[in-house]
Amino acid sequence: MRFGGLARRATWVKEVKEKEKGILLLDAGDLFFKKFSTPYPENEIKGLGEKARLILKSFDLMGYHAIGIGDDDLSLGKKFLIELSKTTNVTFLSSNLIDEDSGKTLFQRHVIKEANGVKIGIFSLLSTDMFLGQSDPRKKGLIIRDPVETAQEMVRELSLQADLIILLSHLGYHKDMELAQKISGIPIIIGGHTGIDLTNPPIIKNTIIVQNSSKGMYARKLNLTFSNKEASFYNVKTKHTYERNLATLRQQLNSVQASEAEKNQWRRGVENIERTLQQFEQKNPFAATSFPLGEAVKGHPDIKKMVDDYKSKFPEKSEPPVHDSRGIYRPKSP
Repeated sequence: MRFGGLARRATWVKEVKEKEKGILLLDAGDLFFKKFSTPYPENEIKGLGEKARLILKSFDLMGYHAIGIGDDDLSLGKKFLIELSKTTNVTFLSSNLIDEDSGKTLFQRHVIKEANGVKIGIFSLLSTDMFLGQSDPRKKGLIIRDPVETAQEMVRELSLQADLIILLSHLGYHKDMELAQKISGIPIIIGGHTGIDLTNPPIIKNTIIVQNSSKGMYARKLNLTFSNKEASFYNVKTKHTYERNLATLRQQLNSVQASEAEKNQWRRGVENIERTLQQFEQKNPFAATSFPLGEAVKGHPDIKKMVDDYKSKFPEKSEPPVHDSRGIYRPKSP
């Protein structure tokens, strides 16, 4: 996560909390380090560890409820991540990440949170597909159980305790879609790793799949009205599209120049849309909104101070200027 986005995220969270109640703050992983390619040099480990502590302290300050574990969160090894988890009120979740020494899950398998009277069961999955083979040092001392089998177990367990289940997934977008096809009972999947910016979350069977872009430069809010545990979901944007189309068809029906054949076709369209809108009334609505955390959002002063202190201790290495094929200087984006 980039520091600029971190400070601005805190400001955004504060504003949302002031306006709304029953907010759950969740993250699907790859929070602490950049994309892993090779083990970090010994002389960089101290700075990287301090950066991870700063990020976690910021998330603690924001009041995050839970974070799923991603592959890159293990870049300094399981021991570091375990020690890091002991310094915060934020719940670390991983339902299928097993400590090879103890045979137990490395972190909590699930957590139950309540929001506006709704009990919400949250669990997290990590895929072996994210690692660079068996020799990947991030996997040292760890066993990763089959995500599908684990998901089935968690649904059985959490359905007895919660009204709604959320998966913090680090399987990748396509695997999220496959899981939604295979397993029912997970109304919401919040996916990480892939970094796809889904401004309009799809519904696979009865599962809403939420994804966000990488590097922490966007925040995404999912507003869910949950009135019927047995009912499926619909996107409010989809309903609005149907309503606009319905208004257009009704307007066309009043056209004097239209033929009777055209009007009959429009009448059938009106009937189909009205039928669909009636079906929406029996479902739970949701709306997803994306918020760019750019320069327009003022950074939280406490976190900005922590970032400045960190940068004074661990100054960034200067990089050579970037030029395009014509030799023109192109500054890197912040």
